[in-house]
Amino acid sequence: MQTLEIKSVTVADHHRWSLLWQAYQRFYGVTIAEAVSTITWQRLLDPGEPMNAALAWRGDTAVGLVHWIFHRSCWTIENSCYLQDLIVDDKYRGGGVGRQLIEHVYAQARGAGCSKVHWLTHETNATAIALYEQLAERPGFIQYRKPL
Repeated sequence: MQTLEIKSVTVADHHRWSLLWQAYQRFYGVTIAEAVSTITWQRLLDPGEPMNAALAWRGDTAVGLVHWIFHRSCWTIENSCYLQDLIVDDKYRGGGVGRQLIEHVYAQARGAGCSKVHWLTHETNATAIALYEQLAERPGFIQYRKPL
């Protein structure tokens, strides 16, 4: 099996990013408007934005995607890092790709001087939860949201 390489997205990666982004939406049963995806892609490429993305590659095949956002916190002086989206192609799940993508975000956050990395997952995502329990602590907070 080819070595996994994780690289920040480039303009040339749009098609491969888009396929994984669509797979992520299907996994969670959501549809994100094309206009939002277009702006998201532009933000991910803009070095002035706090949003970031990387693809996991096996040879010339993109097998995983991760998005993260650096942001301020009222609890620390340093920024925090929100790991917003993570998906691994079905054919490559269980092979350590998700773990390596998370470790990549940890390294990026450390390099940016962040005090922590945090993320959410759906309570029914048992496979991901099993991995996350190995890589981070679960603080017990419950999320509430109100669409505006």
